Amino acid sequence: MIYTAEVEKMCPVHKGANHGPAPIPQEGEWTKAKEIKDIKGLTHGVGWCAPQQGACKLSLNIKDGVIEEALVETLGCSGMTHSAAMASEILIGKTILEALNTDLVCDAINTAMREIFLQIVYGRSQTAFSEGGLPVGSNLDDLGKGLRSMVGTTYGTKVKGPRYLELTEGYITKNALNEDNEIVGYEYVNLGKMMEFIKNGDDANEALEKAKGTYGQFEGAAKYIDPRNE
Repeated sequence: MIYTAEVEKMCPVHKGANHGPAPIPQEGEWTKAKEIKDIKGLTHGVGWCAPQQGACKLSLNIKDGVIEEALVETLGCSGMTHSAAMASEILIGKTILEALNTDLVCDAINTAMREIFLQIVYGRSQTAFSEGGLPVGSNLDDLGKGLRSMVGTTYGTKVKGPRYLELTEGYITKNALNEDNEIVGYEYVNLGKMMEFIKNGDDANEALEKAKGTYGQFEGAAKYIDPRNE
């Protein structure tokens, strides 16, 4: 250790206070985290790339400082959505410190890792007050039936108004309009369910019909439009 001349001239004074780190809530316990292995919990982080062309939602389940489960959901440019596959392979088995300094290819995923790191080390996880935390596999609950991300996509112009393209329920096939041409409901296809029906042996057209549903005042609407073509 090298000291400056100014420090060398100082007389020693004993440090009195030694309280250690403030405890943080983790999986139903209050923990004084001193090492990486003291960190645990399940939580989420959202990141974005430098030109803000894409976004990433990263969900990690950490036990004893090690990432046991990673869910990566991305939206935006093709380069980033492909990087997600790499991230889900790279992150598992690493400590959260290793993961923070792992080359994750895309700025959006790197930023999401930074945000989730800050949450988890400050005890702001989703499982802060859940005794024992959540088992590995819990991140799949975010996807629902068919293990497909929930996506919301709407579009609008001043001259032609809004179009609902895809929402939580699934891919939207029709927008229902009232007499004032306002959207009052929609018909959708749950693509996750449709693929499950097809894998179980249903004909594709039959699976499509079985996976359809409606929302809002769809029945009896004044007009129906295809939001992608009309």
